[in-house]
Amino acid sequence: MKLNDNISANIAKSLLKIEAVKLNVSNPFTWASGIRSPIYCDNRRILSFPETRRLVIESMISLLHDKFEMPGCIAGVATGGIPHGVLIADYLKLPFVYVRTGKKEHGLGNKVEGGINKGWEVVVVEDLISTGQSSLSAVESLRNSGCNVVGMLAVFTYGFALAVENFKKAGCELFTLTDYNVLIDVASKQGYIKSNEIDLLKKWRKDPQAWGK
Repeated sequence: MKLNDNISANIAKSLLKIEAVKLNVSNPFTWASGIRSPIYCDNRRILSFPETRRLVIESMISLLHDKFEMPGCIAGVATGGIPHGVLIADYLKLPFVYVRTGKKEHGLGNKVEGGINKGWEVVVVEDLISTGQSSLSAVESLRNSGCNVVGMLAVFTYGFALAVENFKKAGCELFTLTDYNVLIDVASKQGYIKSNEIDLLKKWRKDPQAWGK
């Protein structure tokens, strides 16, 4: 679920403007997984553009207030969710922790970094949702640490059916600022893509593994 259409469209416009999202149907990108994709999303670029950064953080805070009671803590998923989570936690004057992709190989071997109190209600912050597996691994780690994860906020989701199913199975509500469908609509209206490329982009989202073949 995302914000209202106007805010979601404004977020999508900003992501395209700062090139946090790039679209190229004729010369697709190759993800680390090997998937050939007409879209590449790098939300780390948000951090370098103050206006977009402020829009994203203020929108996330608004979404948090709308969907959840005030949590006891904000958690960021390493690494993309850490800076957004820190800014949100600072604004709300809440504790912050972050979740590693794996346990540290030395020291205390923590996967969740920061001061955790069992029973805390936690909102998890992420920058990008693809299949949701890494994000939900962070949710599991927080739950194993004794936290009650009330839901997750993310900047952008591709809206894959697999991700929807994964979040449903995990019992974790996901709310995003914008999504793939809104982005494609905005990109078409703004001239980032041609009208004859829209169907190809929609087909990719339905079956990204087969699309590149």
